[in-house]
Amino acid sequence: MLRISDMTYLVRDQDEALAFFVDALGFVVRQDEANASGGRRVVVGPADGGTGLVLAVSDAAGDQASGKVAFFLETDDFAAQHARMAAAGVRFREEPRHEEYGTVAVFEDLYGMPWDLIEPPR
Repeated sequence: MLRISDMTYLVRDQDEALAFFVDALGFVVRQDEANASGGRRVVVGPADGGTGLVLAVSDAAGDQASGKVAFFLETDDFAAQHARMAAAGVRFREEPRHEEYGTVAVFEDLYGMPWDLIEPPR
């Protein structure tokens, strides 16, 4: 069996990104340590497991998908997560909508890149 354990997520500043992912999205820090080359490896992800995001500093932060939704944050309680995220200052581009594939709303990360918050149908 294969699975994606981590993927690189481009950020301008690791501490700023940590605050967004932990405080606004509710992720946990899985790793935050200096490496031998003087850099820093920071990995965040959902508390219950799944793919982690390696927060890598880059000038291309916010343009990872050319303005398209590239990340889909799935929940089993859309209303609660939407309310919590909005209260934490996450900017939603639209009101929640109901589609055949679930309840969804597009939100922005700290660089304006769109993500989907989605609750699949039961």
